[in-house]
Amino acid sequence: MGLFADLPGDEGLPGPERRLAMIAVMTATAMAVLDGTIVNVALPSIARALQQTAAATIWVANGYLLAAAMTLVAFAALASRVGFRALYAGGLAVFTLASLGCALSSSLAMLTAMRVLQGIGAAAMLSIGPAVYRVVFPTRLLGRILGLNALLVAVATAVGPTLGGTLLSALSWEWLFAINVPLGLLSLVLALKAIPHQRAASGGPFDFAGALLSALAMGAFILATDACAHLSTAAGRLSTACYGLLAVAAALAFIWRQRRARQPLLPLELFASSRFSLAALTSLASFVGQGIAIICLPFLFQNAYGYSVFAAALLFTAWPIGIVLAAPQAGKLADRYPPAVLSTAGLAVLTLGLVLLALLPDHPQAWDICWREFVCGVGFGLFQSPNNREMLAHVSRELSGNASGVLAVVRTFGQCFGAALVGITLSLYASGEAALSAAEDAQAMRLTLWVAAAASGLAIALSLSRIRAGASRTRSA
Repeated sequence: MGLFADLPGDEGLPGPERRLAMIAVMTATAMAVLDGTIVNVALPSIARALQQTAAATIWVANGYLLAAAMTLVAFAALASRVGFRALYAGGLAVFTLASLGCALSSSLAMLTAMRVLQGIGAAAMLSIGPAVYRVVFPTRLLGRILGLNALLVAVATAVGPTLGGTLLSALSWEWLFAINVPLGLLSLVLALKAIPHQRAASGGPFDFAGALLSALAMGAFILATDACAHLSTAAGRLSTACYGLLAVAAALAFIWRQRRARQPLLPLELFASSRFSLAALTSLASFVGQGIAIICLPFLFQNAYGYSVFAAALLFTAWPIGIVLAAPQAGKLADRYPPAVLSTAGLAVLTLGLVLLALLPDHPQAWDICWREFVCGVGFGLFQSPNNREMLAHVSRELSGNASGVLAVVRTFGQCFGAALVGITLSLYASGEAALSAAEDAQAMRLTLWVAAAASGLAIALSLSRIRAGASRTRSA
């Protein structure tokens, strides 16, 4: 109730309009984030229905995440030109129409193309969600609403496979996308009614060159990673080298462009704070680990352990339960204790959980799987909110919108890179066009879980380095 109570001097929208705007943004955000993971549990079913290999269907998940990661920065900058309402409603409309296209897809190529279009629409929404909250809510409530949004994103990311499996137990995979259509239309009506037409005072030229270079760098990097699955062939080595060189060249050109553009797409002064940069890198590494786990666990449960889609979904429930229980407490603790220390402790718990999952026996009991996943969820819940607070606290208020964009980029790009690593592992274990045996599936997925644990371990190292940097500055002061 406190979020919608009006006090004298409050900026933003009145309480009733604030409520409608929050419902519109949270509904669309939940759909966009859910669609990044809800399809994961359906990948084995989609592979069988469309007569494709498991490695090929990875791009049903990766195409969405890659498209979003490639366009998030551009959309965040575009909002100041076209206004929040126009960009948000446009992205939501594209997302909803692409969801209908996914549901009607009859081939893997069509489904992947529609998923790419879905990702572009999602990026338009996710890039400005925090900025919309800043306009809608008064400053005194901004921390609370951003905390709720972070919890929503974390839960939606983790609960996607569970919800997907539940739907698949009664319906075909097409309904995973068709369900977005009525929800998207409802959210679109609310967005057009409640989100203000906020536009920045500056009307400088849009940095089209920067947008192209940032998309090119991210896309080429992921394609180079995917091509690593074929290093045994001359064509695979050539593709890896070409994409890798393109990614490096585009990234360097993007940095050069941002230093010289009148209105840069991504102001580089954001990264003047080492605490912000290290927090962003920590978040990136953690989402790589989480992205790997969320993609590979459905394959492990269904193909290696023989669980049904519904049973696999229920098994995954322990992860989001852990997040729901831990994240609110982490937010409260971050007001009293150093956020970097809390997030590092959460990463340690997450890494422990991933190691425990990698050590699962050949025929585990359901409870044995669930408690290990619960550990992962608690760890990630303890990590994310304090880490986000750490990032936003070390940039100026004027750059907080750009910082929110960086948060969305590292989350999406990390999950996308993690999905590509799972595809590499599946390709390495595949023999021609033949499906993997249960034993091969188990070996491949255990290997990817070890990679996920290594990524989380790297996040711990990065997080510890920012604690040491903060301590050094305190002593010198």
